Amino acid sequence: MIVLKLGGSAITEKDRPETLDGKSLATAAAAVSSAFGHGQGDSDGDAIEDLVIVHGGGSFGHHNASEHGVTTTVGSHDPAAVHDIHGAMTTLNEFVLSRLLEYDVPAVPVHPFSTAHRDADGNLTLPSQQVATLVEEGFVPVLHGDLVAHAGEGVTVVSGDELVVDLARSLDADRIGLCSTVPGVLDDAEAVVPEITSFDAVADLLGESEATDVTGGMAAKVQALLALESEASIFGLTDIEPFLAGDEPGTTVR
Repeated sequence: MIVLKLGGSAITEKDRPETLDGKSLATAAAAVSSAFGHGQGDSDGDAIEDLVIVHGGGSFGHHNASEHGVTTTVGSHDPAAVHDIHGAMTTLNEFVLSRLLEYDVPAVPVHPFSTAHRDADGNLTLPSQQVATLVEEGFVPVLHGDLVAHAGEGVTVVSGDELVVDLARSLDADRIGLCSTVPGVLDDAEAVVPEITSFDAVADLLGESEATDVTGGMAAKVQALLALESEASIFGLTDIEPFLAGDEPGTTVR
């Protein structure tokens, strides 16, 4: 089982509200298709079978969440906020699904707003049997950053990184990959840090996202991945295919 996240900043123009990066999304879809053995250029290795994709909010979700002041901890009881934020994410999800289907990837949507919730302490519950069954039936479930019901807060944001961590645990994923706009976690000299085993060792390198991001940027990604027992990789768009083929591109978090 592989859980792959397509970062919102990698598939949208994150500094321009609700703007898709069509070229990058097509590149990602082609790479996934190739890993299945029927893309534009066959994979040299064995075709993958069990895959779950999560994508971030990019300029669709983050922009609208910021406009309404909703984060992973600060919620809203305004139905207009729900329509704007969740609506933007379902729009982006449809773009992702459509492009994957164009490349013969059997992608289907799973919307966290309809399945997940947080308790009063903010703990996330995401039932995964639906996802597992879809995988068993030959589909590629595609989840996304979204809103979720939150006891005492109305609705709050659930980030793609949270979903990746939760799914990786509940589905007992063998490999976890996060595709970003950069080829990995970069040091002060803009070189890729090959391995991270402690957050403190790289804390100074992990600044805030340059564009609107209500979920913590690269720092949140690294912290979330360090909490997993399985190793994970952070890499750029061109490394999706090598990752799916079994390589460990970019930065390995263990």
